[in-house]
Amino acid sequence: MEDLLALVEQYVSTDTLVILTVLSIIFFVGSLIAIPFIMVRLPADYFDIRVPRPWMEDHHPILRMLGHVVKNTVGAIFLFVGFLMLFLPGQGILTMLIGISMVDFPGKRKLEALLIGRPTVLNTINSMRKKFGKPPLIVAPDP
Repeated sequence: MEDLLALVEQYVSTDTLVILTVLSIIFFVGSLIAIPFIMVRLPADYFDIRVPRPWMEDHHPILRMLGHVVKNTVGAIFLFVGFLMLFLPGQGILTMLIGISMVDFPGKRKLEALLIGRPTVLNTINSMRKKFGKPPLIVAPDP
């Protein structure tokens, strides 16, 4: 084990390893708190591509633009952290799903439906929602 640590320390400093370990723990604990909090509060038809999802339509254009910038920035952070969680402890796929749902890009709704339509992901989210007395998510049927 000491040989492995010495080999790793040749390429990465001890301080960097400590920082990565601390960040990994923070991401793991944060995901255990944030993911259920977010998934339980979503409307049941949130991932149904047949239902439109307008956002900040009734606000001033400058406020709406600022809101979109903030939403996309936070979504990109969730997406990046979710990607890291694929290799570190945490709920990577669910974190990436939240990030994808916040970032605006063409084809986003179909990608969300593809990810949420996976039986393991959908069953995990619906079991979380059931614990909090929320209805299961509605996913559009395949065309």
